Amino acid sequence: MEQQLQRIAYEIKKNIKGKDSVIYNVLCTMLAGGHILLEDVPGVGKTTLALAFSEAMALSYKRVQFTPDVMPSDITGFSMYNNQTKQFEYHQGAAICNLLLADEINRTSPKTQSALLELMEEGKVTVDGITHTLPKPFFVIATENPFGSAGTQRLPESQMDRFMVRLSMGYPNHEASVDILKSDSVFEKISAIVNNEGFLYMQQKAQEIYVDESVYEFIVNVAESTRNSEYIQLGISPRGMKALLRMSKAYAYMLSESYVSIEDVIANIPAVLSHRIVLNSKAKAKDIDVNTVLQKIINDVQAPKITH
Repeated sequence: MEQQLQRIAYEIKKNIKGKDSVIYNVLCTMLAGGHILLEDVPGVGKTTLALAFSEAMALSYKRVQFTPDVMPSDITGFSMYNNQTKQFEYHQGAAICNLLLADEINRTSPKTQSALLELMEEGKVTVDGITHTLPKPFFVIATENPFGSAGTQRLPESQMDRFMVRLSMGYPNHEASVDILKSDSVFEKISAIVNNEGFLYMQQKAQEIYVDESVYEFIVNVAESTRNSEYIQLGISPRGMKALLRMSKAYAYMLSESYVSIEDVIANIPAVLSHRIVLNSKAKAKDIDVNTVLQKIINDVQAPKITH
């Protein structure tokens, strides 16, 4: 792995115990320029994870607890009339940062959800006809609790599609739990390993990784299989295909590979595609979950040989 990426992961592991795969998945998503949806129970370290990444990568960080009374202007910002200057002045919203933690995104109104998801897609906000560009890099880590639907507003599939990956941290294992209890501090000091310019350079290099024609074909074949599956009501869109390609490039870069392999694509299919698929009644009747369907598709789609 690229040395700076290893050092970033090492710093984050100071505060996130026993979740190496999640750390590398988040880092890979950031390299790919995507946003992360963490679907998990409370208290497993989602906020700590976001804060650790902001410190290790010298990112400006803001956190919003999404509640029913959070307004779109809280996210995008608003204009206020200044009586001294006789002009309207723009006041920044929470989104004007490098890393925004949208905590419990499913507990706010659809209008506020839409405002956040729009700026995630466009990288800019428009208030009173004036466009404000978001800092680069810009990432959203959104969280939602999979249990308890009281007071929640479920994200529509079209909005779930804006997140490059959906991840789950889960409970720590026994050894990691013991380490957490032994820790003297709530949050250990983290050193900044890379600045914005340095990480933007790594993002660029990751997307320059060579992709063979056969890899493009494989990704399209997987997407078409989701659209034709007997168990899937809603398959993978072109946005989903592009997300899988970008993640595969970032994954190959993390492994210091010079090209994207079929294995790189397969490794990222669950995180990138699972939240973009809607199963039909046949799958539900047979108690078949998304990951089982995706594994069947991976097994059925013939992996071509790469020439490079």
